[in-house]
Amino acid sequence: MAKIIMIAMSLRKESFNKKLISNAKRILEEKNLSHELELLSFNDFPMAVYNADDEKEKGFPKEVLALASKIKNADAIIFSTPEYNGGIPGAFKNALDWVSRVEPISWTGKQILLMGASPGALGAIRGLWHSRNPFEATGGFVYPDMFGLPKAHEAFDDQGKLKDPKTEERVSKFLMKFSEHLAKHA
Repeated sequence: MAKIIMIAMSLRKESFNKKLISNAKRILEEKNLSHELELLSFNDFPMAVYNADDEKEKGFPKEVLALASKIKNADAIIFSTPEYNGGIPGAFKNALDWVSRVEPISWTGKQILLMGASPGALGAIRGLWHSRNPFEATGGFVYPDMFGLPKAHEAFDDQGKLKDPKTEERVSKFLMKFSEHLAKHA
């Protein structure tokens, strides 16, 4: 059994990535894999732009320490992230930079799964590739496969559930492969 935290790295209320991560949690729960799942809201961890002078003078903001603690106490993290201009969203990168400063580094040895949703045709894949680098540089293991949901503005019903059964099956297979990986490595 692995303790998994799940978080959409978007602040927008009606975020496609919040809907995707909620669907991922529901799917994992329905599979009854006995993982301990915790869905976090990125909005609960507001943080200023990282500045080494602020860190030196004021220390770590409580939100940074809270997020770092959640990560340290997890075996795995599943992120769902938008793509901003073909790359990692600034708020996501900022959080990653802040948390990486807390000793010991929270990402070391963590199993990380990346998902993304975007209205574009590539489904945030370019942003996911950019997101891998800082995690790998700070000692995390980023699972080789990534999941991108294209045309996300058309993918969810009024309750936020995935509309297309084929898409749901793709998400389910993706999560099951990661779960099998966790059984061997977490």
